[in-house]
Amino acid sequence: MPPPNQGGAPGKTGSASKPSPVVFAVANQKGGVGKTTTSVNLAASFAAAECRTLLVDCDPQGNASSGVGVRRGSFELSLYDVLIGRAALKEATVATEVPLLDVVPATQDLVAAELELVDADDRATRLRQALRPHLDGYAFVVLDCPPSLGLLTLNALTAAHRVLVPLQCEYYALEGLTHLMATIDRVRNAFNPELTVEGVVLTMFDGRNSLTHQVADEVKAHFRVFDAIIPRNVKLSEAPSHGKPALLYDAQSKGAQGYLSLAREILDGPPAAAADPKKRQRGDAEEEPPAEATTTTGARARDARPRS
Repeated sequence: MPPPNQGGAPGKTGSASKPSPVVFAVANQKGGVGKTTTSVNLAASFAAAECRTLLVDCDPQGNASSGVGVRRGSFELSLYDVLIGRAALKEATVATEVPLLDVVPATQDLVAAELELVDADDRATRLRQALRPHLDGYAFVVLDCPPSLGLLTLNALTAAHRVLVPLQCEYYALEGLTHLMATIDRVRNAFNPELTVEGVVLTMFDGRNSLTHQVADEVKAHFRVFDAIIPRNVKLSEAPSHGKPALLYDAQSKGAQGYLSLAREILDGPPAAAADPKKRQRGDAEEEPPAEATTTTGARARDARPRS
């Protein structure tokens, strides 16, 4: 299995130096498509694969923070302090109960950051400036974006190497995807030429709905869509109320297994046919996500472990 920098990271392969961490922005301006659920559970799945991971909560709602057990009031510094230059990234980083997973939490103060930075010359690059010099030891960074295309999302896209797009299979999601891709193109041209779209992950998938399959087929015709599918799953909905990723709440649930499969697919790298979506073989969308990964909270997805 290739090391992380062959599965989408920018580091140089074959180099004796330590590979650079891969920074993912989980983005979609449409709300309710599973961005935070994907950010939390993908980050936890990377950690389960023994890849040290940093989750950065870029949403003022702070749901990614509470989703890994970091409740409001339990920390002194947040991403707001980092963006306005009051604290370094490492000072705002908090360990979670998931081994190898840290988080930079968010509060509602992030709303103020958008206003305070609006006249700053470097307003689009604040996160990148704060993030990239302080990532030693991490294999992956996951940025949970808010459901908008404002300054916070712009900062995340400017700081990222790859964009991961959670998509619920409904008509309006297709329209939103077109706008998001146009925004990514603008960010690439203006701020971040190395930014690429890693792929689309289908979330809240209900194979009994014919519209679900129609939308999925349409997306597959134009974008790389991950084979790992995230089904509608009650355990994914219950886990945040317990402050746990689904992997810790119920590792055997279909939702947890779906995200473990997604992490493994990213670590493996895109298939050869991913460059031409029309040549990709369309699998049966009604199949449940593979359940080959970890089935206990203490175990690790060894098949997804990158070789040194």
